[in-house]
Amino acid sequence: MDEPLISASLVFRDDGTPYSPRHDDIYHSAAGALAQARHVFLDGNGLPARWGGRPRFTVLETGFGMGVNFLATWAAWLADAHRPPVLEFVSIEKHPFSADDLRKAHAAIIDDAAVTPLADALASVWPPLESGVHRRAFVAGAVTLTLAFADAADLLPHLAIHGIAADAIYLDGFAPARNPDMWTPTVFASLARMAKEDATFATFTSAGIVKRTLIENGFDYRKVAGFGGKRAMLVGTRSQSPRVITS
Repeated sequence: MDEPLISASLVFRDDGTPYSPRHDDIYHSAAGALAQARHVFLDGNGLPARWGGRPRFTVLETGFGMGVNFLATWAAWLADAHRPPVLEFVSIEKHPFSADDLRKAHAAIIDDAAVTPLADALASVWPPLESGVHRRAFVAGAVTLTLAFADAADLLPHLAIHGIAADAIYLDGFAPARNPDMWTPTVFASLARMAKEDATFATFTSAGIVKRTLIENGFDYRKVAGFGGKRAMLVGTRSQSPRVITS
Protein backbone atom coordinates (compact mmCIF):
# COMPACT_ATOMS: atom_id res chain seq x y z
CA MET A 1 0.00 0.00 0.00
CA ASP A 2 1.27 3.48 -0.84
CA GLU A 3 2.44 5.63 2.04
CA PRO A 4 -0.25 8.23 2.81
CA LEU A 5 0.61 11.79 1.86
CA ILE A 6 1.34 14.11 4.79
CA SER A 7 1.05 17.78 3.88
CA ALA A 8 3.41 20.53 5.02
CA SER A 9 2.53 22.96 7.79
CA LEU A 10 2.82 26.68 7.10
CA VAL A 11 4.93 28.18 9.90
CA PHE A 12 6.90 31.43 9.91
CA ARG A 13 9.85 32.37 12.09
CA ASP A 14 9.91 35.72 13.85
CA ASP A 15 11.78 37.27 10.91
CA GLY A 16 9.03 36.16 8.49
CA THR A 17 10.99 33.30 6.94
CA PRO A 18 8.92 30.15 6.21
CA TYR A 19 10.07 27.27 8.39
CA SER A 20 9.57 23.50 8.43
CA PRO A 21 9.02 22.04 11.91
CA ARG A 22 9.36 18.55 10.41
CA HIS A 23 12.93 19.20 9.22
CA ASP A 24 13.85 22.03 11.60
CA ASP A 25 14.99 24.07 8.62
CA ILE A 26 13.94 27.12 6.60
CA TYR A 27 12.47 27.05 3.09
CA HIS A 28 14.66 29.89 1.87
CA SER A 29 17.17 32.45 3.05
CA ALA A 30 15.95 35.41 5.09
CA ALA A 31 17.60 37.52 2.36
CA GLY A 32 14.74 36.70 0.00
CA ALA A 33 13.09 33.72 -1.70
CA LEU A 34 13.09 34.99 -5.28
CA ALA A 35 16.58 36.44 -4.96
CA GLN A 36 17.85 33.09 -3.70
CA ALA A 37 16.13 31.21 -6.53
CA ARG A 38 17.71 33.49 -9.11
CA HIS A 39 21.20 33.39 -7.63
CA VAL A 40 21.39 29.71 -6.79
CA PHE A 41 19.30 27.97 -9.42
CA LEU A 42 19.00 30.26 -12.42
CA ASP A 43 22.49 31.77 -12.32
CA GLY A 44 23.91 28.49 -11.05
CA ASN A 45 22.61 26.71 -14.15
CA GLY A 46 23.57 29.50 -16.56
CA LEU A 47 19.96 30.49 -17.19
CA PRO A 48 18.43 32.01 -19.18
CA ALA A 49 21.43 32.00 -21.55
CA ARG A 50 21.72 28.18 -21.75
CA TRP A 51 18.21 27.61 -23.04
CA GLY A 52 18.54 29.99 -26.00
CA GLY A 53 18.05 28.31 -29.37
CA ARG A 54 16.66 25.06 -27.98
CA PRO A 55 13.19 23.83 -28.96
CA ARG A 56 12.52 22.57 -25.42
CA PHE A 57 14.23 22.99 -22.08
CA THR A 58 13.62 20.65 -19.14
CA VAL A 59 14.31 21.45 -15.50
CA LEU A 60 14.29 18.66 -12.92
CA GLU A 61 13.99 19.68 -9.28
CA THR A 62 14.22 17.84 -5.96
CA GLY A 63 12.09 19.72 -3.44
CA PHE A 64 9.26 21.86 -4.86
CA GLY A 65 8.47 23.49 -1.51
CA MET A 66 6.55 26.69 -2.15
CA GLY A 67 7.31 26.65 -5.85
CA VAL A 68 9.54 29.72 -5.81
CA ASN A 69 12.16 28.18 -8.10
CA PHE A 70 9.46 27.25 -10.60
CA LEU A 71 7.97 30.74 -10.49
CA ALA A 72 11.37 32.41 -10.89
CA THR A 73 12.18 30.14 -13.84
CA TRP A 74 8.80 30.76 -15.47
CA ALA A 75 9.21 34.53 -15.04
CA ALA A 76 12.69 34.42 -16.57
CA TRP A 77 11.33 32.42 -19.51
CA LEU A 78 8.56 34.96 -20.11
CA ALA A 79 11.03 37.84 -20.01
CA ASP A 80 13.49 36.28 -22.47
CA ALA A 81 13.05 37.07 -26.17
CA HIS A 82 15.24 34.04 -27.01
CA ARG A 83 13.37 31.56 -24.85
CA PRO A 84 12.70 28.02 -26.08
CA PRO A 85 9.14 27.40 -27.32
CA VAL A 86 8.58 24.88 -24.52
CA LEU A 87 9.66 25.01 -20.87
CA GLU A 88 9.16 21.76 -18.96
CA PHE A 89 9.54 21.78 -15.18
CA VAL A 90 9.48 18.51 -13.21
CA SER A 91 9.61 18.53 -9.43
CA ILE A 92 9.37 16.11 -6.50
CA GLU A 93 7.68 17.02 -3.22
CA LYS A 94 6.96 14.56 -0.43
CA HIS A 95 5.11 17.04 1.80
CA PRO A 96 3.23 19.59 -0.34
CA PHE A 97 1.30 22.55 0.99
CA SER A 98 -2.44 22.90 0.64
CA ALA A 99 -3.62 25.43 -1.95
CA ASP A 100 -4.71 27.82 0.81
CA ASP A 101 -1.35 27.67 2.56
CA LEU A 102 0.45 28.07 -0.75
CA ARG A 103 -1.47 31.30 -1.38
CA LYS A 104 -0.67 32.55 2.13
CA ALA A 105 3.00 31.72 1.67
CA HIS A 106 3.18 33.49 -1.67
CA ALA A 107 1.47 36.56 -0.25
CA ALA A 108 4.20 36.72 2.39
CA ILE A 109 7.29 36.02 0.27
CA ILE A 110 6.59 37.08 -3.34
CA ASP A 111 7.72 40.67 -3.75
CA ASP A 112 7.86 40.96 -7.54
CA ALA A 113 4.90 42.31 -9.52
CA ALA A 114 5.85 40.15 -12.51
CA VAL A 115 5.78 36.96 -10.43
CA THR A 116 2.59 37.58 -8.43
CA PRO A 117 0.20 36.67 -11.28
CA LEU A 118 2.22 33.52 -11.94
CA ALA A 119 1.89 32.54 -8.29
CA ASP A 120 -1.87 33.12 -8.52
CA ALA A 121 -2.06 30.96 -11.63
CA LEU A 122 -0.16 28.16 -9.90
CA ALA A 123 -2.36 28.22 -6.80
CA SER A 124 -5.52 28.26 -8.91
CA VAL A 125 -4.68 24.88 -10.46
CA TRP A 126 -2.92 23.33 -7.47
CA PRO A 127 -3.46 19.55 -7.39
CA PRO A 128 -5.37 17.74 -4.67
CA LEU A 129 -3.16 16.50 -1.85
CA GLU A 130 -2.92 12.98 -3.22
CA SER A 131 0.21 10.93 -3.81
CA GLY A 132 1.22 10.50 -7.43
CA VAL A 133 2.09 12.54 -10.50
CA HIS A 134 0.11 15.68 -11.31
CA ARG A 135 0.59 17.62 -14.55
CA ARG A 136 -0.40 21.23 -15.15
CA ALA A 137 0.02 23.45 -18.23
CA PHE A 138 0.30 27.21 -18.57
CA VAL A 139 0.68 29.71 -21.43
CA ALA A 140 -1.40 27.56 -23.79
CA GLY A 141 0.76 24.54 -23.01
CA ALA A 142 4.13 26.20 -23.60
CA VAL A 143 5.01 25.87 -19.90
CA THR A 144 4.34 22.51 -18.29
CA LEU A 145 4.68 21.58 -14.64
CA THR A 146 4.89 17.96 -13.52
CA LEU A 147 4.53 17.62 -9.76
CA ALA A 148 5.33 14.27 -8.20
CA PHE A 149 3.91 14.09 -4.68
CA ALA A 150 5.90 11.25 -3.16
CA ASP A 151 9.27 10.22 -1.83
CA ALA A 152 12.07 11.13 -4.26
CA ALA A 153 13.70 7.71 -4.05
CA ASP A 154 10.43 6.07 -5.08
CA LEU A 155 9.31 8.46 -7.81
CA LEU A 156 12.55 9.37 -9.58
CA PRO A 157 13.09 5.88 -11.07
CA HIS A 158 9.49 6.01 -12.36
CA LEU A 159 10.15 9.36 -14.03
CA ALA A 160 13.38 8.04 -15.52
CA ILE A 161 11.54 5.12 -17.11
CA HIS A 162 9.08 7.55 -18.68
CA GLY A 163 11.76 9.45 -20.55
CA ILE A 164 12.40 12.60 -18.50
CA ALA A 165 15.67 14.08 -19.80
CA ALA A 166 16.94 17.03 -17.79
CA ASP A 167 18.83 19.99 -19.18
CA ALA A 168 19.17 21.54 -15.71
CA ILE A 169 18.84 20.08 -12.22
CA TYR A 170 17.83 22.06 -9.15
CA LEU A 171 18.94 20.27 -5.97
CA ASP A 172 16.77 22.00 -3.38
CA GLY A 173 15.84 19.62 -0.62
CA PHE A 174 16.28 20.77 2.95
CA ALA A 175 19.86 20.72 4.23
CA PRO A 176 21.48 17.26 4.07
CA ALA A 177 21.86 17.11 7.85
CA ARG A 178 18.14 17.88 8.26
CA ASN A 179 16.71 15.81 5.42
CA PRO A 180 19.23 13.11 4.47
CA ASP A 181 16.69 11.08 2.48
CA MET A 182 16.80 13.70 -0.30
CA TRP A 183 20.58 13.39 -0.76
CA THR A 184 21.15 9.64 -1.00
CA PRO A 185 23.15 7.74 -3.63
CA THR A 186 19.84 6.24 -4.83
CA VAL A 187 18.42 9.69 -5.54
CA PHE A 188 21.58 10.88 -7.28
CA ALA A 189 21.79 7.71 -9.39
CA SER A 190 18.29 8.42 -10.70
CA LEU A 191 19.20 12.05 -11.40
CA ALA A 192 22.25 10.90 -13.34
CA ARG A 193 20.10 8.61 -15.50
CA MET A 194 17.84 11.52 -16.37
CA ALA A 195 20.59 14.09 -17.00
CA LYS A 196 21.40 14.92 -20.62
CA GLU A 197 25.04 14.86 -21.68
CA ASP A 198 25.31 18.64 -21.33
CA ALA A 199 23.11 18.90 -18.24
CA THR A 200 24.06 21.28 -15.45
CA PHE A 201 23.08 21.34 -11.78
CA ALA A 202 23.10 23.80 -8.91
CA THR A 203 22.45 23.57 -5.19
CA PHE A 204 22.60 25.89 -2.19
CA THR A 205 24.71 23.44 -0.16
CA SER A 206 28.40 22.61 -0.27
CA ALA A 207 28.25 19.76 2.25
CA GLY A 208 30.95 17.11 1.93
CA ILE A 209 28.45 14.24 1.63
CA VAL A 210 26.82 15.99 -1.32
CA LYS A 211 30.14 16.55 -3.09
CA ARG A 212 31.11 12.92 -2.67
CA THR A 213 27.73 11.61 -3.82
CA LEU A 214 27.80 13.87 -6.86
CA ILE A 215 31.18 12.54 -7.95
CA GLU A 216 30.23 8.93 -7.29
CA ASN A 217 27.21 9.35 -9.56
CA GLY A 218 28.87 11.00 -12.51
CA PHE A 219 28.78 14.73 -11.83
CA ASP A 220 31.64 17.24 -11.70
CA TYR A 221 31.22 20.14 -9.31
CA ARG A 222 32.86 23.42 -8.37
CA LYS A 223 32.28 25.75 -5.46
CA VAL A 224 31.04 29.28 -6.12
CA ALA A 225 29.81 32.09 -3.88
CA GLY A 226 26.63 31.25 -2.03
CA PHE A 227 23.63 33.44 -1.31
CA GLY A 228 22.55 35.43 1.72
CA GLY A 229 25.73 35.11 3.71
CA LYS A 230 26.49 31.51 2.71
CA ARG A 231 30.14 31.33 1.77
CA ALA A 232 29.78 28.61 -0.87
CA MET A 233 27.36 26.58 -2.96
CA LEU A 234 27.89 23.94 -5.64
CA VAL A 235 27.34 24.07 -9.38
CA GLY A 236 28.46 21.65 -12.06
CA THR A 237 27.82 19.37 -14.98
CA ARG A 238 27.59 15.73 -15.91
CA SER A 239 31.07 14.29 -15.89
CA GLN A 240 32.54 13.64 -19.32
CA SER A 241 34.93 11.02 -17.93
CA PRO A 242 34.54 8.28 -15.30
CA ARG A 243 35.54 9.21 -11.74
CA VAL A 244 36.70 6.66 -9.20
CA ILE A 245 36.56 7.35 -5.46
CA THR A 246 39.25 5.49 -3.55
CA SER A 247 38.89 6.98 -0.08
